[in-house]
Amino acid sequence: MALTASPQDQARLLDLQGLDTRLRQLEHKASTLPEHKEIERLAAQGVELRSRLSTATGAWEDNQAEIRRLESDVEIVETRAQRDRDRLQTSSSVKDVQALEAELVSLAKRRSDLEDIELGLMEVAEGLRADLDAVQIEHNGLQGAIAAAEQARDTALAGLRAEQEQVAGERERLAASLPDDLVALYEKQRARYGYGASLLRARVSSASGVALTESDLAGIRKAAPDAVLLCPESQAILVRTGESGL
Repeated sequence: MALTASPQDQARLLDLQGLDTRLRQLEHKASTLPEHKEIERLAAQGVELRSRLSTATGAWEDNQAEIRRLESDVEIVETRAQRDRDRLQTSSSVKDVQALEAELVSLAKRRSDLEDIELGLMEVAEGLRADLDAVQIEHNGLQGAIAAAEQARDTALAGLRAEQEQVAGERERLAASLPDDLVALYEKQRARYGYGASLLRARVSSASGVALTESDLAGIRKAAPDAVLLCPESQAILVRTGESGL
């Protein structure tokens, strides 16, 4: 049996379609907020900055480790030199004294060389520390920018979600006020074709934007006002009004 519904209920399907269209627009807007792209852009910068931070941190830590190694070597040389000086004070052998004095000269040279290398590393450390601090400041600033962009996104999404809830509530109330079989057909066609209802205005279906043929219009004219028709172009429920041009 062909589905029937009052022209008034059929016309109200256009309001239902309008609410569904608005919900789809809100969902699209939520997924395409400019804040999403800004966060992606900042995140890409974060990847590059983290790489630079890792490199700068590694260079600084390697430098500090080398300085600590040299300091340890200097301590070893100094310990050995002190031992030789102590032995020199108690030795009575000319041969031993000459050997100890020669070794002390060698150790002094070794210590001087180590300290020169350490001094050079310390000078390098100043530049490495400055580079690390600069990258860290840049990284911290980027994290702040990301947090701000995320806050802006969340605020925008909250506004959109609130509007979605309002529109969804209106839709639920409107759908509940319409005949179940009419709503079921509307939902079925909308799920399949994207539109559940289409206004016929001046012989053009709003869902497809296509003017109906004279053959299609002839069949529509013969249909009863309460007959539920489908648009031959969009397959949505075709709503006829005084603007339809029949």
